[in-house]
Amino acid sequence: MKISSFGYSVRQGVKNIRRNLLFSLASIGTIIACLFVFGLFFCVLVNFRAAIHKIESSISISVFFDEGLSEEAITLIGEQIKTRKEVNTIDFVSAEQAWEEFSDQTYDNPEEARAAFGADNPLAQSASYKITLKDASKQADFIQFLESIEGIRKVSSSTYTADSISAINAFVGYASFGIIFILLLVSIFLINNTITIGITVRREEIRIMKLIGATNSFIRAPFIIEGVIIGLIGSIVPLILLYYLYDIVINYIAGRFSILKSLFDFTSPWDMFKVLIPATLLIGIGIGFFGSLITTKRHLKI
Repeated sequence: MKISSFGYSVRQGVKNIRRNLLFSLASIGTIIACLFVFGLFFCVLVNFRAAIHKIESSISISVFFDEGLSEEAITLIGEQIKTRKEVNTIDFVSAEQAWEEFSDQTYDNPEEARAAFGADNPLAQSASYKITLKDASKQADFIQFLESIEGIRKVSSSTYTADSISAINAFVGYASFGIIFILLLVSIFLINNTITIGITVRREEIRIMKLIGATNSFIRAPFIIEGVIIGLIGSIVPLILLYYLYDIVINYIAGRFSILKSLFDFTSPWDMFKVLIPATLLIGIGIGFFGSLITTKRHLKI
């Protein structure tokens, strides 16, 4: 498209918005609402997944060895476990460490309890590997792998907790996608109505343009630009609102509810919006572009 033709299309697109101001504002408002909700879900989802990841990293699998297994064999088992891609961390817990941790958690005076047993460690056969996974949903398959290794006597895990976390994670993802998809459809529907009205108002003008040889692309361009402008405005406004709102909320929570700050690692505004800004702009402009493109193809058959 020539520069002069592009300038004409932009001017006509802006005129169309002014001419159908009420429907244009309704379309912009719907896109703002849609992308604002999208942004909220995105912020909640990112922080939720960060919290889930933190919980997943605290769910450990303990691997206990056959009685009398040599240190070399235990080391080889550890190296074999480390080759698995789903492993996040693996730590060796000696029998002495296991007895110390157990006594600290069980007795009111753990030092006296350890002194009473002296050199006789009641957990002498409790040396183990403590393993955490990157994804809790992989736990069942990983446990099967561990149980197949020679020299492993017992595998202790929290399968129910891991399954619950995976189910919650999946539910939140599907619910977010469903709500956002519905809002996107509503936005495209309203843009469809706005462009349709613009075409109806300019029907005679479009007919004359076709009679004097104007191409379909030339006639369609102002309406597509109109949709893109509506989508662009509709995406910029919620980004501004979300940025200030997110910053205020995480600072408020950090200052007022310190316990939540210790439980959740809130994503910083920069890390959040370096993904949210391009995603929101792309969705907003995409809604405007494809909504107007579909509408013009349907109605510009004069």
